[in-house]
Amino acid sequence: MDGAHSAGLQLQPFPTTSSSVSLSSSEGSFSYKENLIGALLAIFGHLVVSIALNLQKYCHIRLAGSKDPRAYFKTKTWWLGLLLLLLGELGVFASYAFAPLSLIVPLSAVSVIASAIIGIIFIKEKWKPKDFVRRYVLSFVGCGLAIVGTYLLVTFAPNSHEKMTGENIARHLVSWPFLLYMLVAIVLFCLLLYFYKEKNANSIVVILLLVALLGSMTVVTVKAVSGMLVLSIQGNLQLDYPIFYVMFVCMVATAVYQATFLSQASQIYDSSLIASVGYILSTTAAITAGAIFYLDFLGEEALHVCMFALGCLIAFLGVFLITRNRKKAIPFEPYISMDAMPDEGAG
Repeated sequence: MDGAHSAGLQLQPFPTTSSSVSLSSSEGSFSYKENLIGALLAIFGHLVVSIALNLQKYCHIRLAGSKDPRAYFKTKTWWLGLLLLLLGELGVFASYAFAPLSLIVPLSAVSVIASAIIGIIFIKEKWKPKDFVRRYVLSFVGCGLAIVGTYLLVTFAPNSHEKMTGENIARHLVSWPFLLYMLVAIVLFCLLLYFYKEKNANSIVVILLLVALLGSMTVVTVKAVSGMLVLSIQGNLQLDYPIFYVMFVCMVATAVYQATFLSQASQIYDSSLIASVGYILSTTAAITAGAIFYLDFLGEEALHVCMFALGCLIAFLGVFLITRNRKKAIPFEPYISMDAMPDEGAG
């Protein structure tokens, strides 16, 4: 009897261990599935945005000699581009609800890759094979590096997943690491703004650092708002938490000021330079903010973190090579010009 009893005691832990391993495995596969959904949404969104902007650019180039500054508003292609732009941005916005911020942010390299390919195939002038190889070899190398970097980013991305509830967001917002980050970011932002406004420091690094610091807060708030909206749609209502509206206001405000500084930068520097430097600075700042606020890399293996960092560096180099070889674009009207919008009061 005692022998049977002791044998029974020895057999009891095995099903418990098996069930815990099974539970851990299912949770891990669910996390990777969420990462994949978020990554695919982000890639889809950036591809659609790139197609949309190139459609609008195509309209502006075709109508560059038109006497009517509002001519492109009358074309179906321009409005199709605007519709696709909204669809793409919606996809990117939704992606933040599924995957860690550190995975989604660097995937904006997809937009640069797509723009380079679309520009070469559809918008550039006719070329001879020899000229094509000489002129676009850097772009091809850059595209290859950016694709390799993107693959590493997706493969070794952090696998941290947390429900974006009002309680969790509020807890992260008052955590001392994020408060310290905010203090440093605010001080640095004020110093840069002082040199930019008072000392006329119009260096592209100064302007795009201002954009990057604002952008780091934008993506933090975008993930919070997106995650809380998805939870609300799933039945776990989060819209009655004040933190949702705090995050929403911060998201809109930082996005507007980002656009303002980018507009000022575009008046001084070439768009390709803005794209490469802006991507590097904004991605670095956003990943740092995400790692501090959402603890993206907490518990990750050192090898995974190093490979993720390597993926970022390769993507940075790829984007730099793609944009470095672009010819300076002929200036044309912005994609959406408020000054050129039809005046309802005009006769």
